[in-house]
Amino acid sequence: MEKLVACVQRRPNALFRLICFPWAGGGTSQLAQWGKLFDDSIEVFCIRLPGRESRHEEPFAKDMTSVVNEVTSVLLKEFKEKPFAFFAHSFGTYTSLAVALHLKEKYGLEPVHLFLSSAHAPNVSYGIINIMKQNHKLATNSKILEKNKKSFLYVEANSKHRYLMECFMTSFYVHRFEKTEKNIPFSCDVTYFYGSDDKIYDSQGWRELTCGDTSFYQLPGDHFYLLKPSNESFLIKHITRCIENAGL
Repeated sequence: MEKLVACVQRRPNALFRLICFPWAGGGTSQLAQWGKLFDDSIEVFCIRLPGRESRHEEPFAKDMTSVVNEVTSVLLKEFKEKPFAFFAHSFGTYTSLAVALHLKEKYGLEPVHLFLSSAHAPNVSYGIINIMKQNHKLATNSKILEKNKKSFLYVEANSKHRYLMECFMTSFYVHRFEKTEKNIPFSCDVTYFYGSDDKIYDSQGWRELTCGDTSFYQLPGDHFYLLKPSNESFLIKHITRCIENAGL
């Protein structure tokens, strides 16, 4: 588990776990440190994907499915052991949703809360889905990406890392979230955070992912608003309150 997970503050007696999914190309250095900031009721795990930090010699994940399989297989015992929540930023949001959906469909497990940050709701741009259906084999073609750049998630250094766009495209291709009377993916509450200066398209689309409550918080800053100490403090307090209330 140490290969996949960074945990800087072990809390074996914690009542809950918060699983953090970093942004595209990001490591665990920022979000893993949250483990020192939460109180004793919450233990923080941060996901470390292949190709990053101590796994830098490993090839990057070839698709979203391989990421989902690794996370769920390695952490299945922990997911079953005690209640858990997800926090995910930017591209990590789509990874977290793919993992959450897999856990629910295959094991009947669901986070007590989804905390999502700085990402487009995955069901708001049907143009993306149509593009992928017609051009899946050419999904990373630069002309397609350039033509539709306003519809794609803002991926850090996306033009330099082809695998990021492949994973991003695959996550949409495999996991299409639609709201229907009989098929709403999640039942847990969802909280969405974003920076006031960031460009996010139709954030209200997150409401369609759950039959639980959905709340929105705009914090001062850009795409990486969460790195500001004042915003980080707000996130820690708010996440703690939501997780502990979910356990009541």
